[in-house]
Amino acid sequence: MGDPFNSSSRVFNRTPQGHVTFGNLEDIDVTADRSLVGNSLVLFVMRVKHCRQSTTINVFIINLAVTDLQFVLTLPFWAVDTALDFSWPFGDAMCKIILSVTVMNMYASVFFLTAMSITRYCSVASATKNSVRPPTSCSVKWVCAFLWVVATVATAPTSIFSTVTNVAGEKLCLLKFPAGHYWLAFYHLQKILVAFVLPMLILSVSYLLLLRFVRKRNLNNVHSKRRIHVTKSITVVVLSFFLCWMPNHAITFWGVLVKLNVIHWDEAYYIVHTYVFPVTVCLAHTNSCLNPFICCLTRRALRKKLKNCLSNIAPWVLKSRYRGVPAALRLSGNKPETTFRER
Repeated sequence: MGDPFNSSSRVFNRTPQGHVTFGNLEDIDVTADRSLVGNSLVLFVMRVKHCRQSTTINVFIINLAVTDLQFVLTLPFWAVDTALDFSWPFGDAMCKIILSVTVMNMYASVFFLTAMSITRYCSVASATKNSVRPPTSCSVKWVCAFLWVVATVATAPTSIFSTVTNVAGEKLCLLKFPAGHYWLAFYHLQKILVAFVLPMLILSVSYLLLLRFVRKRNLNNVHSKRRIHVTKSITVVVLSFFLCWMPNHAITFWGVLVKLNVIHWDEAYYIVHTYVFPVTVCLAHTNSCLNPFICCLTRRALRKKLKNCLSNIAPWVLKSRYRGVPAALRLSGNKPETTFRER
């Protein structure tokens, strides 16, 4: 996720060996499968299975799942692009659409995670402080609409300057700015600040305030367990976001310094962009499939609904598996596959 497909990295990522490309394809396949299943299950539980009440956090979780699902829909295009050694076969219009959707959902996903951290603190603080008003479902929906607009605006440079360009006889989907490396450097600098530095700062401050608030409560057994749960949840959210995105943004920032002539281009930069940068892109991709699992880990109500959902599905799966198997075989405990082979 993010904008890994830029004019500088695309050239450097054209590797003479195939193991990096093969690794990228494996990662895309795994990410697509896990993210599709995880986010679809979250949406099903939130919207269909006994969860039609729109609490503030639920609204953000639904939007986050939609965001990650939209990102998953772009992965088949990037898989084909990677399999063809980053040669884009889908034309200029699809280049703009797919690259814009990828970047927009990167921004939106980060924005919704950040908004969830603020909302969580406000919800907990409002329970004991009259001065802090909990956000209402209506206001949260307006906030979500605003965040989608901000993500769209932040994606505008991608929509405008993305195009298919011939590089060494190959058609590449990349960003082509009119003024050389400086535009591209400022574009990446915007991405680093808006999609990582500021959200990481807000996440850290919000959750530190939440931890401080929880620690001030009376520490009997109930509150002590609650504090431990909140601490673990916060650690999972912040660490997953930081570990998934920091390597990608760190190398991107290195590229910004090179483009602005602050540091010189050298062999180390080439090696890192050729072999390490694709790995950081894969790591950033995993954030879209981690989000639904993080939501389940940090939300007890969601875990309970998910458990009920799976318990309702399990009998149907078992019934489908043993349909047509004689009752005597089912009672004997023999596996139908083994019995049929022996016959």
